[in-house]
Amino acid sequence: MEEEPRHRIRAHYAADTITVYQAYRPEIGLAAAHDGRFPDSWQRDRMTWVKPSFLWMMYRCGWATKEGQETVLAIEVTRDGFEWALRHACLSHYEHGLHDDRSSWQRTLKRAPTRVQWDPERDLHLQPLPHRSLQLGLAGEAVRLFADKWTVSIRDVTPLAREIHARVVEGDLHAAARRLPPERPYPASEELLAHLRR
Repeated sequence: MEEEPRHRIRAHYAADTITVYQAYRPEIGLAAAHDGRFPDSWQRDRMTWVKPSFLWMMYRCGWATKEGQETVLAIEVTRDGFEWALRHACLSHYEHGLHDDRSSWQRTLKRAPTRVQWDPERDLHLQPLPHRSLQLGLAGEAVRLFADKWTVSIRDVTPLAREIHARVVEGDLHAAARRLPPERPYPASEELLAHLRR
C-alpha cells in the first residue's frame, strides 16, 4: 500500500468542481443553503476559511455541536477558482528553506489574497493522523470571487454529519465510513503547490 504523503490535498471533486466545507450559525448557513448563495449578513470583509476535508470540518465544528457552527455546508466551487486561490496563496507560517527569509515571507503574506495551513488530518474519532489536511483562507478579492464567481452550489450537510456521528458513537465505524463523502487525492500539479509545502 502506498504511504500517504505528508502534504496532499484530498477532496471530493468532479471534472470542473471541488467541494469544500464551512460551518456557520443557522441563520447564515440555512439561508445560504436555501438560496444557493451567501446572505447579505455574511461578512465579506473578514477572512473566511474553507476545508476540502469533511472529517477536518467535523473536528473543527465538533460534529456540528459547537456554538456558531451548528450548520455545516458543502460548497461546490469551480476548480479554476480553487486553483487560482492556491496559486495566489502564501503559507500561513514561515518555513525555513521554503521562504528566503522571515521578512520577505511576512511581506508576501500581507499582500496575498489567500493563505494555506496544513493541519493534521482526522480519523472518525477526530484523532490526528500523521498526514496533513489543507485549510485555505480567503481574504479581500478572494472572498468576493469565492462568493460571487466560484460558488456553484451550497448544500446543508448537517444531517449527514449527525448521522455519521451517531454511527461513530454506536461503535459502527464501518457504517460511519460508508457514509463519508468520497475523497481522493486532488490532481494538483507540483507547480501549483511548490510554494506551499517543503
